[in-house]
Amino acid sequence: MIPRFLNLQGMIGIAAAMLVLTLFVVKASEARHWRKQSGRYEQLYLAEQGSRAQTIANYRAAAEAARKEDLAHAGRVAAKQRTISERTTHDLEARLADARARAVRLQLEQRSAAAAGGGRRAAAVPAAGAAPGAAGRAAQEDGFSFSDRLLATEQAIQLDELIKWVNAQAGLATTAEPEQPN
Repeated sequence: MIPRFLNLQGMIGIAAAMLVLTLFVVKASEARHWRKQSGRYEQLYLAEQGSRAQTIANYRAAAEAARKEDLAHAGRVAAKQRTISERTTHDLEARLADARARAVRLQLEQRSAAAAGGGRRAAAVPAAGAAPGAAGRAAQEDGFSFSDRLLATEQAIQLDELIKWVNAQAGLATTAEPEQPN
């Protein structure tokens, strides 16, 4: 029976079978290789997707932390601004009350001196920041009334307090400074 397969047709059949078997083995090997490659690429893809999701989560957490820090800083700045405004308002009211009290006292002194017949000129209400009596004497010499001198003094005090308030507000940091490493 073996000699029957050794003829030309048998040999071609055996060669064809061997070729088909070889192709089958090669194709199976290639299929395993590509499945293995596909698994590796799938792992890389999944790792990349996980990394991307983690990066997005980190950015969102950092943005939320920065937002909270900005809100806290804005709250601190607003509190400092209120404190400065309240302190300036208190100082302004105290200085205005003092100037008005001095004006009333000086007006009473002038009236009592005039009633006593002294005829001396009334003492002036000094302007803020000037030498005591210097601005008042100049205002009195120019013929300003007590009410005009008091008004000028009040305006000078208001301007002085406004300048202090602006300088104090400008000294506040309105944006969050980066933290310095310790």
